[in-house]
Amino acid sequence: MNYFAKFGDFQFDVLREVGNIGAGHAATALSKLIQKEIDMNVPKVSVIPFDEVADCVGGSEAIVVTVYLRVEGDCPGNMFFILDMESARSLLRQMTGADKDVYEWTDFEYSALHEIGNILTGSYLSSLADFTNLSMQPSVPALAIDMAGAILSHGLIELGHTGDVALTIDTAFFEGNDRVKGHFFLIPDPDSLKTLFDSLGVPFDGDH
Repeated sequence: MNYFAKFGDFQFDVLREVGNIGAGHAATALSKLIQKEIDMNVPKVSVIPFDEVADCVGGSEAIVVTVYLRVEGDCPGNMFFILDMESARSLLRQMTGADKDVYEWTDFEYSALHEIGNILTGSYLSSLADFTNLSMQPSVPALAIDMAGAILSHGLIELGHTGDVALTIDTAFFEGNDRVKGHFFLIPDPDSLKTLFDSLGVPFDGDH
């Protein structure tokens, strides 16, 4: 099925609104976590083939920090929140004052990254659920630090089947001169994309 032919300006306007709300909630949650004011770029929202997800984060061999989980409920799918290594280090600097190489991170710092990812994915998912009035429950998130291609492959095997497309929300958070670039990917199961748009009253079946 060619999903991409179904996306027009109206659909993308709705997705951008969802992205703005989710990123706004994520920035607020991050501010509370690190107890500093966080500014946010306007998110870039797109829908891409699943095969292009790794390209969005620097390629399949780029080392990234990822929190991933399964979404259950009315709109099942898989969710990934991916940070590049510099963004992960920036977050840890802001939380702990430490500036270390990835191989020097302690269990506490891994736990901190896991908690950050948990909070940010929860912010996006709850915003999406509120906006659509759909029931969307997250599984317990997992943290992985590895090459993007390996994480995506392993994560999807762990989480189960996946759809062909990914809703992507890319945004940057700023605290002073520190920049944190986050990539949020929702990969709906095959029937979930239509459920998502139907819940918003947005035509998705070529009947508009």
